[in-house]
Amino acid sequence: MRRPRSLVITGASSGIGAALALRYAEPGVCLALTGRDAARLAAVAERCRAAGAEVTADVIDATDRDGMAAWLRGVDDRAPVDLLIANAGISAGTGGGVESEEQARRILSVNIDGVLNSVYPLLPRMQDRRRGQIALMASQASFRGFPGAPAYCASKAAVRVFGEALRGDLAGEGIGVSVICPGFVKSRITDANGFSMPFLMEADAAARVIRRGLARNAARVSFPWPVAAAVWLLALLPPGWTDGLLARAPKKG
Repeated sequence: MRRPRSLVITGASSGIGAALALRYAEPGVCLALTGRDAARLAAVAERCRAAGAEVTADVIDATDRDGMAAWLRGVDDRAPVDLLIANAGISAGTGGGVESEEQARRILSVNIDGVLNSVYPLLPRMQDRRRGQIALMASQASFRGFPGAPAYCASKAAVRVFGEALRGDLAGEGIGVSVICPGFVKSRITDANGFSMPFLMEADAAARVIRRGLARNAARVSFPWPVAAAVWLLALLPPGWTDGLLARAPKKG
């Protein structure tokens, strides 16, 4: 969808979500934004309004199924949603040890339930209209489990495969589905990484790539290509060949 006029972006208070909101903000566009930090979300909303967009911005926990459903239906009642970007997500590492059960459950809940809570309130309405687009934020980490971030990798793998399957199911109903698989992008998440991140991108550059991919309804928006190629090779090779290499790689703290 080249020029969506009504968009929902979750996780819009910082990073890629904020950059996407600013990238789509223009006169005639309705943006509905959610995020975890009220002050940062309000700042993003004001910048989008300054660009001419009509903006609704509310702090909602993506894991709140009923709250998300009520909010999304209200947004859709006011301006039928053309494009949903389910971007909300969290990350954390093991600090070189073993991930705690509490942390793993929290990451899986936010990153998977948050996507489901964003998609399903709008999906029947898009089906009734026989139009719309859904974009799900996965990751290059969705293609191979990396030591140091087991729950994060698992959550993004689930999101990617869910989106790929949903794309096939909805292909005949006029609804596009894309999965977004970024490498390292400057954000509050990557700011916590204490190691070198190859091909680290600015959030605005990532947003430009994503918007171009969504405009052509790409099945995958996977970037940057050197990281995508390296991860594709890691996923292709037998784990026994690559376990030793990955065991020596830096771990997320």
